[in-house]
Amino acid sequence: MKNVLKKELLLALHPTAPLFLLLSAMLLIPNYPYYVVFFYNALAIFFTCLLGRENNDVFYSLTLPIPKRDIVKGRFAFVVLLQVAQLVIAVPFALLRQQMPLPGTQVGMDANIALFGLSLILMGLFNLVFFAIYYKDINKVGTAFAWGSAVVFVYICIAEAAAHVVPFFRDVLDTKDPQNLSAKLLVLAIGGLLYAAFTLLAYRRAVQTFEVQDL
Repeated sequence: MKNVLKKELLLALHPTAPLFLLLSAMLLIPNYPYYVVFFYNALAIFFTCLLGRENNDVFYSLTLPIPKRDIVKGRFAFVVLLQVAQLVIAVPFALLRQQMPLPGTQVGMDANIALFGLSLILMGLFNLVFFAIYYKDINKVGTAFAWGSAVVFVYICIAEAAAHVVPFFRDVLDTKDPQNLSAKLLVLAIGGLLYAAFTLLAYRRAVQTFEVQDL
């Protein structure tokens, strides 16, 4: 597994992926939809899979002395590593944003603990939709990304609207830290659990689909 992940990082990684990680700094932009920061992570996954299609990455992996399951596992390990890195890099920018003498964003959720929990759900949903389609036909990367992006877009619209019209989101979650800390930590925990559940389900479906294909 270690060697498969090493292959993902050294051979499969699209060069824009590290650049998208740095876009966590966009949390400092006033009145910006901060969920978009985590959508760029989905874009990095798409570019990596697209690059893999052009370079025949999957077919190369099939020549290695490993089972098909490990090929999928390596890609998911890479994706989880990338998404966790996005979250970790975003934390100091969120902390800095909280200290800036500016009101919270007028677009929707502020850059706080709750945002990270809700963003974990966003990334988990993308994994579930994107990889369920991608591993049915690795050549149709654009189709998988289109469906994944559509689900993410709907989720962002609902989440941002909730910050304006749903009292719990508006009055409890969309506040500066450490206000309402227990509620925000609960949202973070639920987001982490849903991210893990969605990603694990996506992995299992991807393995089942990929293993039966005659490539």
